[in-house]
Amino acid sequence: MYIYQCISEGFLYQKNLNLATIKQSIHYMPLDLQNLTGGYSITPIVENINLSLETGEWLSLVGANGSGKSTLLKLLSRILTPQQGYVLLDGKVIHTEPAQLIAQKLALLPQQQTIPSGLTVRQLVSLGRTPHQPWWQWELNSQDREKVEAAIMQTRLDKLRDRSVENLSGGERQRAFLALALAQEPKVLLLDEPTTYLDINYQLQLLELLRELNQQQNLTIVTVLHELNLAARYSSRIALLKQGQLWDVGTPKQVLTNEAIAQVFGVESVIIETPVGLQVCAISSV
Repeated sequence: MYIYQCISEGFLYQKNLNLATIKQSIHYMPLDLQNLTGGYSITPIVENINLSLETGEWLSLVGANGSGKSTLLKLLSRILTPQQGYVLLDGKVIHTEPAQLIAQKLALLPQQQTIPSGLTVRQLVSLGRTPHQPWWQWELNSQDREKVEAAIMQTRLDKLRDRSVENLSGGERQRAFLALALAQEPKVLLLDEPTTYLDINYQLQLLELLRELNQQQNLTIVTVLHELNLAARYSSRIALLKQGQLWDVGTPKQVLTNEAIAQVFGVESVIIETPVGLQVCAISSV
């Protein structure tokens, strides 16, 4: 039995509960930000961010240049250490947990990847199984090989599995690194400007693929996107950032108003309903 104390109507009392019952009743958000502040020096870039994500949600971080989008994503991915506050993954502070355990639940697709020399697509994707292997295991077991093959199939790279990563097009390379992330079997996938350097065709291909993963696997996704209309089209919710502060968060219809766009981006706009949902047409600088 587990004894806990709580305060009700001014009185302190104790109650005995079975520990298993308590654990079953606790609902952890897959990702929870509490008073998160951080940056690259003693001067914070983002401050006092409070935000929670539900399982299977797609959240896009948007804002003007220098608003703190990528800095916030680096705090979520452990690249940066918070100056204040916490990032919780399944109820545990990620910056105090072993890196290998976090990598089993959270994956990052950075804006710019280091392209490994001589690796094939299959070899690159295989690296995603590293967090699930003990340090002494060098070869993939049958389960690891199945996960690698599944990630290759999910990203439609089956015809390119034996091709060198260096010889892929920009869109194919982005899918290869996405497959690497998926091979980790993450609950949460972070992507920093994944459509940068891609033409519109590859942008839509990649985001449609992410939508499939989000809906079919209940994968929680956080993206940094510069293109506001793509964020509106694909995201469950949008977080507007301005000068390191969380300006607003909600569904695209809730937050993408003329007033908010003028305040956050400094442009006058017209909101248009289209067959793919709400879209923003910028008219002029404010």
